Amino acid sequence: MKYRKRLGDLLVEAGVITPGQLEYALKNKSSDEKLGDFLIRENILTEQQLIEVLEFQLGVPHINLSQYPIDPEVLQLVPAELAKRAQVMPIRRDKNRLFIAMADPMDYFAIEEVRMATGCHIETGIAAKDDLYRTIAKYYDLQESMDAAMADINIDANEAADTQITDDDSPIVRLVNQLISNAVLLRASDIHFDPQETDFRVRYRIDGVLRTERSIPKHMQNMITARIKIMGNLNITENRIPQDGRIKTTINFRPVDIRLSTLPTIYGEKIVMRILDLSNAATSIDKLGFSKLNEQLFRNMISKPNGIVLITGPTGSGKSTTLYAALSELNKEGVNIITVEDPVEYRLEGINQIQVKEEVGLTFAAGLRSILRQDPDIIMIGEIRDLETAQIATRASLTGHLVLSTLHTNNAVESISRLEDMGIESFLIASSVVGVVAQRLVRRVCRDCAETVPATSREKELFAKEGLQIENVLRGRGCPACNHTGYKGRIAIHEILPIDRTVREYISQRKGIAAIMAYMKHEGYRTLLGDGFLKVLDGLTTTEEVLRVATVE
Repeated sequence: MKYRKRLGDLLVEAGVITPGQLEYALKNKSSDEKLGDFLIRENILTEQQLIEVLEFQLGVPHINLSQYPIDPEVLQLVPAELAKRAQVMPIRRDKNRLFIAMADPMDYFAIEEVRMATGCHIETGIAAKDDLYRTIAKYYDLQESMDAAMADINIDANEAADTQITDDDSPIVRLVNQLISNAVLLRASDIHFDPQETDFRVRYRIDGVLRTERSIPKHMQNMITARIKIMGNLNITENRIPQDGRIKTTINFRPVDIRLSTLPTIYGEKIVMRILDLSNAATSIDKLGFSKLNEQLFRNMISKPNGIVLITGPTGSGKSTTLYAALSELNKEGVNIITVEDPVEYRLEGINQIQVKEEVGLTFAAGLRSILRQDPDIIMIGEIRDLETAQIATRASLTGHLVLSTLHTNNAVESISRLEDMGIESFLIASSVVGVVAQRLVRRVCRDCAETVPATSREKELFAKEGLQIENVLRGRGCPACNHTGYKGRIAIHEILPIDRTVREYISQRKGIAAIMAYMKHEGYRTLLGDGFLKVLDGLTTTEEVLRVATVE
C-alpha cells in the first residue's frame, strides 16, 4: 500500500503524456471510466506504454497470460464473481502468498477485496486488458459452462430439454451466454455456429477474419440451436427453411444488439449472429478514418441541400457506419430525417426509422413513396436494389431532398454505370448524384507490438506507381493484446468521387468509366489503393491488408 501516487502523475513524470493531455482526459472522461482506459481509447497512449510505465514506476512485473501456466487449484480461492468484478486473475500460490494478474495494479480496493476473500498476502502482476478478459472468460466461464453442460445434458428426456433451454441457470443457457459475451470481449463482429458431420464448430469473425474458437460435441448441437432460436423469438420446431430474428441484450453493462440468421444445411442448421455493439458505433465523421482531403469532400457532399450521396462497397465494408455518422452530423433541430432500412441496425435518437417488411408489402420503394408525403428534408435508403427504388430516389433528389444511400459496386466510378444498368437515364444521374464514396475496411497494425521494418522492393514499386515513396513500414510482431495476429481493430480506406461540372458532362455524354477515372487521376483524387497506401505511410495498416481489399490497376 506504499504507492499512493496517482496514475496521471506517473504518466506525466515518465514523459509518456503531457500535462495538457492529462487535463483533457480528466475533463472529458466519464466518472466511471478509468483514466488509463480513456487515454488508450483516445489514442493518446498505447496499452504497452501504460504497462511499461507501471512496470517501471511501481516495480510490478508484466505477465503474459496467454502463455502462462495457470494453476487450476488457485481458481478455487478466488470466486468467479469476484474475479470478474475486480478484474483479477489468480495465477499461482506460494504458501501464504497469492500471485494475481490485473490490468490496473493501482486498484487498491480490488487488491484489498481479494486479500479479504482469500486471507492471503497478495502479490500483483500487470497484464494487458484483453489478455486478462480472455483468460478470465476461458478459465472461469467457458470451461465451467462447457463441463456443466456436458455433465447435465439429457438428450432423451423431453421434459428436461424444455428447462435446459429456457431456465436461466441451466448449463446450456449459460454456455450460449458465455459464447456471446466472449465474442463481445474479443470485439468479434459475427459468431458462426457451423454444424459439421462429427462436431459443432463455433467461429468468431474478428477484424474481418474468421477463426475457430472451439469445437462442441455433436450431441449438444440441437440444444444450443434451440436455445439461440428462443433468444431470437424464432420457431424452434421449424428447421427446413431459413429464419431471421433479433436479440437485444446487455453484456458487461453494454447494450448489444444481435441480428440472427439460421440456414438449413445437410448437417443441421447453421446460425450466424451479427453483433452490433451499440457503444462502439461511430457517431461522428472525424472518427471514420477519412484523410483530411476526403473528409472535406465528404462534408461538402452531405451539406448540399439536395441530391443523392452514394456509399458503395461489399457487405461488411462499414457502409452503414458511415451513413449513420453522416446522419448524426445532419441531425439538427430544424430538419426532418426519415430512413427506410433493412434491417434497422442502430437506433438513432430524433430520427424516424422505418423497417422494411417485404411480407406485408412494405418494400424500399413502397416505404419511399410514403416518406415523400411526410415532408422530409433528408432521406436515407438502406440500399438501392432495383429500378423502382432508384427512380423514386432520383425524383426525390430532384424535388429538393438530400438522399443518402448505398450500392454494391467495386469502386466509386462503377456506381454511375450500375445506375445506368438499372435503367436510370444518364442525364438524370448527372443532375441528381452529388457524390460517391467507395470504402473498404482494413485491419489496423497493433499499436502495442508494432515495429518498423524496411519496405520490400515490390512495395516500393507499387507505391511509386501511385506517386509515393516508401522506405519503412510498420508491422505488428504479435502480442497478447492482438491475440498474436499483429493487427488490432480496423480502419476504413476511401475513394471519393465528387460529381463536379466536368464529371456531369462526362456522364450526360456517356463518355464511360475510363474517361471519368482519367479525370479523377488528373485532379489528384486518390483511388482506394492510393488512400490505403497513404495509411500504410502513416503506420496505420500494412500493404498486404490494402492489397487484400483493393485491386492494383
